[in-house]
Amino acid sequence: MAGSRVLRRLLRLLELEEEQARGALEAVLGELRGLETARASAGERERRGRRLVTAAARNGDLSDRLAGLEEARAARRLAGALKPRIAEVELEAARRREVFLARRVERRQAETLVREAREREAIEGNRASQQSMDEWFLNRRSRPGLAAKADRARRG
Repeated sequence: MAGSRVLRRLLRLLELEEEQARGALEAVLGELRGLETARASAGERERRGRRLVTAAARNGDLSDRLAGLEEARAARRLAGALKPRIAEVELEAARRREVFLARRVERRQAETLVREAREREAIEGNRASQQSMDEWFLNRRSRPGLAAKADRARRG
């Protein structure tokens, strides 16, 4: 029974570690989503700059053309700066996912051990109860005088 209590404590600790690993994974996945959103915004910004260049070429506005070129160039630079950071965060996300899955496996193994310990305790409890009843019955049968008195008392 003491072993079962230790296993339950271990299970609780593993559950906490799994939750902590899940939180770390969710945090890095949130950062990754933010970076990918920023990269998508940079791509849209570059497309708007190119559209401005095309429109300025049609109407002959040099300032719009230069603004469009600068907008597209700035967006490409931003996307280029985001690319290595996204790669780093993807690697970190993969590492944290592995840690989380390892914690989950550990917790499930501990759950199995706790369940088996509880089943063993239940079986042992049933055996002890059955043995106690058997001993009572054998004691009752081995003392015929007591059994007869008990029967008479019961009939009253």
